[in-house]
Amino acid sequence: MTPENPDKPYWETKRLSEMTEAEWEALCDGCGKCCLVKLEDEDTTEVLYTGLHCRLLDASTCQCSNYENRRDYVPDCIKLTAETIPVYDWLPKTCAYRLIEEGRPLPEWHHLVCGDREEIHRRGVSAKNKTISEDEVAEEDALDHVAPWANRPPSAYRRRNRRTQKR
Repeated sequence: MTPENPDKPYWETKRLSEMTEAEWEALCDGCGKCCLVKLEDEDTTEVLYTGLHCRLLDASTCQCSNYENRRDYVPDCIKLTAETIPVYDWLPKTCAYRLIEEGRPLPEWHHLVCGDREEIHRRGVSAKNKTISEDEVAEEDALDHVAPWANRPPSAYRRRNRRTQKR
């Protein structure tokens, strides 16, 4: 909720550029997909996500193991800002920053909506436990690790199936 509009949460009333640092950081859904190695087709400019993650990503939590100092160890690590979100067209379709920039709502599994940081992982939307470190694979073999699941929208049926199985 915001002082300007107590009935709506901040991500529905503020533009990305208006958010505080704490609001900005809280918006991250923790999917880990921005930390995956991505390959761009030179001819089509299509971006392919791989199942290889940055050496600093903890694959079991989808969190950077050294977020504050990450650029000391990974100099090409990008910093998302309100200005760069539109430029990074490779951001996952489910990325909260991308969704807000495009004027779309956060999904029901986003922790700011449902109140549970683990729901994204239960729904299979994140990279949690699906990847290996880029250090374990030769650069020329990255194409062998393309991960179609990485940019696919979450399947609504997974939630319905789980409920059905519990009955």
